[in-house]
Amino acid sequence: MTGKADFTDEEWTQVLEGPTSAGLVVIASDRGGSIRETFSMAKAYAEARQQHGESELLDEIVAAKPEIDRTRAQSPEDLKQHALDNVRQAIQILKGKASDEEVAEYRKFVLALSEHVAEARKEGFLGLSGERVSDAERAAIGEIETALD
Repeated sequence: MTGKADFTDEEWTQVLEGPTSAGLVVIASDRGGSIRETFSMAKAYAEARQQHGESELLDEIVAAKPEIDRTRAQSPEDLKQHALDNVRQAIQILKGKASDEEVAEYRKFVLALSEHVAEARKEGFLGLSGERVSDAERAAIGEIETALD
């Protein structure tokens, strides 16, 4: 089983930044709703904690305070690319140190968090359209999936 002790401090910080960076990509993909979407990211962590015991690595990740990259972006596109780079770096670190199952669980967690964030705000007039995820958010999730491969 892989745990925090198997990573350098820098690597561990990068692994912790991966999920929040993915959430940020979704939040930034479409205007509006960012407060609700931010709260949904915290809820995704809480829900993952309830599944404690399935993966020691994931347990340690969701038990830690979520890390947020404080790098200042010059534009929304820079922000998105930097956040996607964080996701790519995190998954590469894990592929080098964790088992295939642990990498798959991390990937599943990041994608579930991204979906959770996207679904936090209903689209359309007063949220009544029935569409829960915008095209921009769906595209952002696709980019996150690509970064995780």
